[in-house]
Amino acid sequence: MRGSWFLKRRPEQRFRLLAASAVKSVRINLLLCCCIALVLIVLATTVSTLLVFSDLPPSLPLSHASGKGYSIVMNTWKRYDLLKQSIAHYSSCPRLESVHIVWSEPDPPSDDLLKFLHRAIRSKSKDGQRVKLKIDINKEDSLNNRFKEIKDLETDAIFSIDDDVIFPCSSVEFAFDVWQSAPDTMVGFVPRAHWVDSSESGGVKFKYGGWWSVWWTGTYSMVLSKAAFFHKKYFSVYTNEMPASIREYVTHNRNCEDIAMSFLVANATDAPPIWVQGKIFEIGSTGISSLGGHSVRRTECVNRFTAVYGRMPLVSTSVKAVDSRNIWFW
Repeated sequence: MRGSWFLKRRPEQRFRLLAASAVKSVRINLLLCCCIALVLIVLATTVSTLLVFSDLPPSLPLSHASGKGYSIVMNTWKRYDLLKQSIAHYSSCPRLESVHIVWSEPDPPSDDLLKFLHRAIRSKSKDGQRVKLKIDINKEDSLNNRFKEIKDLETDAIFSIDDDVIFPCSSVEFAFDVWQSAPDTMVGFVPRAHWVDSSESGGVKFKYGGWWSVWWTGTYSMVLSKAAFFHKKYFSVYTNEMPASIREYVTHNRNCEDIAMSFLVANATDAPPIWVQGKIFEIGSTGISSLGGHSVRRTECVNRFTAVYGRMPLVSTSVKAVDSRNIWFW
């Protein structure tokens, strides 16, 4: 009897085990479906925030991408090894058409330096590419020189870059694609922010926010011209139409020409810039930003320029352009 009862119980136990296994499998499948749905929702939300529209209300006529490549305008000052390294690197970027070096030193570039730069461009150019090199020599030493109008520019797109920062050509080409979707906007790799200084009384004052402010808040209102695309028309606006007091302030204080350009573009477009995610290689060790009191001086610039314009033209945003072809999760 006990043996027969045990035999009857075995099929029942097997059935219970199979049922429990089936229930567990269903729960796992439901959990997987929920996870997949959540990932799709997050991706859809992210994509929607990364979409950039060029329907802007600028005070200048809307620009259209010319279909050509871009020109590099590189600022330099007595750092010949860095200049050589940068030119040799960027010369291999596929859609680069010309390189203009902003030269503000009292002595012209040496013959040896010119020979090296021309040779580097010839050797690095790819697929029959003929990159032009021009040295734009200035009599006056001023940071405004980097935004002087260049008469013989053949491209609408300008990639403004310092001699001590290097980005992979793939990142530069992606930023150029982003700029073509919004050619009136500044598109760059180095974001900065501003915010209202609540500690000040007697009128609205602003503070300049460096990289850590951007990282902490997730918002920015400027991209620095040390690595940014913008339309060549802004050279003319900066030199001929921007209030002269701003250029004089930049020359006198040897700072803030990049903030001045951010103000100029924002005032013309009433739109924020676009930050492009990219890997930056700092090959220099010294610069204006390494000096003490840099943030205080930048805050002074923000408030001075706001007073000149009679308003705060900078527009904050949290949008970031990311090249999703090179990463799994973005």
